[in-house]
Amino acid sequence: MRIIGIDPGLRRTGWGIIEADGSRLGFVACGTIRPPVAGELAIRLLALHTRLLALIAQYRPHEAAVEETFVNAGRRSALSLGQARGVALMTPAAAGLPVGEYAANLVKKSVVGTGHADKTQVAMMVMTLLPRAAPDGADASDALAIAICHAHHRATAARMLEAT
Repeated sequence: MRIIGIDPGLRRTGWGIIEADGSRLGFVACGTIRPPVAGELAIRLLALHTRLLALIAQYRPHEAAVEETFVNAGRRSALSLGQARGVALMTPAAAGLPVGEYAANLVKKSVVGTGHADKTQVAMMVMTLLPRAAPDGADASDALAIAICHAHHRATAARMLEAT
């Protein structure tokens, strides 16, 4: 099972792709999409959509996972971030992928063991779980963590279905 994790943002969107075989995880690829910072919002969102589509075509994930964004900023920033998150949700769905959504605290708890871990702790655990990974920053590391969270939770859901 190949999973793409997406950490949405208008300035930087992290992406990470893993292979999950039961509880075994493997690193495939990761990176950061940086839409143009200047220009119309529509063009920036289109750049995000186009790059995500290209990644889906290149790596052919079976499922996607997107972080629910927590915003502690102004209304205008929240609206822009929400639009980027909408693109991050819609693009894999339009490509036919099931999309899971996870709160940041659940991602941290799934990867580190505590929902209040900082970005450094998340990055260290991602590197422990995926030793071949070389994220180019916190956004890519967070995206891998989102994919790991999805792998854990989809496996748990499957085991619960088998038990009934």
